[in-house]
Amino acid sequence: MHLVIAGGSGLIGSALANSFLADGYQVSILTRHPDKVRLPQGASAVGWDGHTVASWGELMNHADAVLNLAGKRLSSWPWTRQKFLQFWTSRVDAGRALVAAIGAASSRPPVFVQASGINYYGPHGLETVTEAGAAGTDSLAELSLAWEASTEPVEALGVRRVITRSAVVLARDDGILPLYALPASLFVGGRFGNGRQGLSWIHLEDEVAAMRFLIENQEASGAFNLTSPHPVSSAEFLRMVASVLHRPFWLPLPAFILQLVLGKMSTLLLEGAYPLPKRLLDLGFHFRFEDAEAALRDLLAA
Repeated sequence: MHLVIAGGSGLIGSALANSFLADGYQVSILTRHPDKVRLPQGASAVGWDGHTVASWGELMNHADAVLNLAGKRLSSWPWTRQKFLQFWTSRVDAGRALVAAIGAASSRPPVFVQASGINYYGPHGLETVTEAGAAGTDSLAELSLAWEASTEPVEALGVRRVITRSAVVLARDDGILPLYALPASLFVGGRFGNGRQGLSWIHLEDEVAAMRFLIENQEASGAFNLTSPHPVSSAEFLRMVASVLHRPFWLPLPAFILQLVLGKMSTLLLEGAYPLPKRLLDLGFHFRFEDAEAALRDLLAA
């Protein structure tokens, strides 16, 4: 089996590549910096500019699965107008380039995985939301909607397309968990804003397992929420982080301070939703880490 991963040098792409490489599969990773990027041992780096098909399009003739994880990280601060444009173009242009390459291929890959996020639904207060929920209307929801739409044409080409709307992916040394743990580590842990906003999460191990499950399951198509069946409030999650680290939880960060320091990026901490992985569970996927505290103990406990 040959996988082609756009954006495969990031947290999820690297973990997924390692998982497939361990089973003897071939993995090619599209990257803008093939001579500099650090990839999992055994993966092949293929240069691309994220916009055009030149020099790499022939990969699609030999791919069994294509994954589009490309996109500038939302954790890139500050959120200026120029930065948000980069969020947009790095996602949409990459998706369109992949569609063009598949359209020109003599032998098209049977499955295409399009990454997205639970930001697709927008803020939902205390309500739960499933894949049947409509797209939100805020800027992050519009970004997710455009990202997904950029590769929709592969379906008309006869390719099975899976959309993975991922929650916050928890990993030991990468991603956002070290940032969540930092205040507690410094003995100043506390809630963000009122703390009632939903914080949906998924352990990296379950993220990889779910993506492999969807790639390998011929019945899987359309959108799937990749998130634990038990989302928690932001305050609950941060309290668990402090508990696992044996630190106090006592110093709340008011919303206005986060807004002052982070600007628009503060929405990542102050707004949320409680999405559920209904379609993933209905298809028979089993999570290893359903409980947030168990996931945090696995990742943070010494």
